[in-house]
Amino acid sequence: MHKIITNISARIFALWALCWFMITMLIIWLPVTLLFVFPEPKRTHYFIRISRLWMAVYLPFAGVRLKLEGKEYFKKGQAYIIVCNHNSFMDIPISSPGIPGGNKTIAKAELARIPLFGVIYKRGSVLVNRKDEQSRKRSYGLMKQVLEQGLHMCIYPEGTRNKSNEPLKPFKDGAFRLAIETGTPIIPAVITGTREMLPSNRTFYFKPGSVKMRFMEPVETNNMTVSDLPELKKNIFGRMWNSINNS
Repeated sequence: MHKIITNISARIFALWALCWFMITMLIIWLPVTLLFVFPEPKRTHYFIRISRLWMAVYLPFAGVRLKLEGKEYFKKGQAYIIVCNHNSFMDIPISSPGIPGGNKTIAKAELARIPLFGVIYKRGSVLVNRKDEQSRKRSYGLMKQVLEQGLHMCIYPEGTRNKSNEPLKPFKDGAFRLAIETGTPIIPAVITGTREMLPSNRTFYFKPGSVKMRFMEPVETNNMTVSDLPELKKNIFGRMWNSINNS
């Protein structure tokens, strides 16, 4: 009986969260659309400010209590690559406005086709079709441009959502190669709570609760070469694994 009540309430909360998402999205859709008049990086900085305001309204109404830790590691004027775990669709609306300063997120190109939402999604993302080699190359070049503009780049090194029972999936090389080639410091980040809140193995299910995003001390890549990539990746993976297990 308890399980039945939990499932019913989770679907009621899912409807509530979806309705509030749609209502608040429609309110900010026009301001986000009009941002095309600004050049980069101003456009992204303004977008992140709007996104923060959006989530500051939406998340409490949806029953999400967000806690951010480690923002002091971000130095003004320094662009970072943030590598973050990925458990749920909730990770992007948590991470993008949660990262201090202007930032873009590597994201699936197919989601940009969703009416109305696609405009907002594209504004904060570097889009990639992972099945298309040319798209992957193009997105890699765009991520370099993001960093050159002084913006942060948020990358999920697991590649896709982690639907396994492990804290992390094995990491892809892209984020670490980008960091080494551009000499950009990496800030590891872990999000906890979204896996339970919006699980990948359930349809139309939402469980309100607490979510935490924790930024860790930056890892410098200035003096590294591509030969250091495996050790860099192993180091970041270990730190994030331990942080998730100890949260």
